[in-house]
Amino acid sequence: MRMPQRKSEQNRKYDNDDKFITTTKLQELKDEVEKLEKRIRPRVVEDLTAAREMGDLSENAAYSYAKGKLMGIDRRLHELKEKIKYAVVIERGAGADGTIRIGCQVTVRVNDKEKTFEITGSQETDPGSGRISHTSPVGQALLGHRAGETVSVKIGDREVAYDIIEVV
Repeated sequence: MRMPQRKSEQNRKYDNDDKFITTTKLQELKDEVEKLEKRIRPRVVEDLTAAREMGDLSENAAYSYAKGKLMGIDRRLHELKEKIKYAVVIERGAGADGTIRIGCQVTVRVNDKEKTFEITGSQETDPGSGRISHTSPVGQALLGHRAGETVSVKIGDREVAYDIIEVV
């Protein structure tokens, strides 16, 4: 079945999406593809076939529902396969010269409190647990710096100083 695509979707091809993901996230995407292809989609195809055999398709709600569900699954599979195809796997740890890069863990001192951040791609952020995106203001400011340096980040109308303690 061919997926209908809008012009905007054809032109975009995930160019604006952040493609950086960890090996764990890549495996999760692959597992979801496998689950959809081997378990969920075959069941929905069976439902669609059974509904088609009921007769008049113009007023068959079960057929319309199964057809819509199959289209949703196919759309999700296409999306997942595109993400996997264009994924850039993040290497863990600091750069060879000790600089902060995507995939490293950074300990900073802010307002006399120590905080530890993991710099990730935007698909895997969770600020509550210390995972921040490389595109966030703090993430952008930290990239390329080393332990011992101080980085200031403009948050709202004030500047906040981040003293970099450790880069792992």
